[in-house]
Amino acid sequence: MAERAFISRMTLNRVEKGDSGVSLGIYATVLFVLGMTDRLAELADPRHDAVGLSLEGERLPQRIRIRPVRRVEHKGDA
Repeated sequence: MAERAFISRMTLNRVEKGDSGVSLGIYATVLFVLGMTDRLAELADPRHDAVGLSLEGERLPQRIRIRPVRRVEHKGDA
């Protein structure tokens, strides 16, 4: 498989161990060779990021105030 992914056997071994020092491009190439590119799309999908969604929810305003609409009177209106 290393040959099909154009990487060394040592790099493939690091990928198999989940080494964080391996570039994301290498992981993407290995997933492509395995026919698992849909997994890469899932990884990048923010809907699957519970921590990110939680942090984003904390940044939302707690309360939204709606200002009343002011009517503008035109000349000639009675």
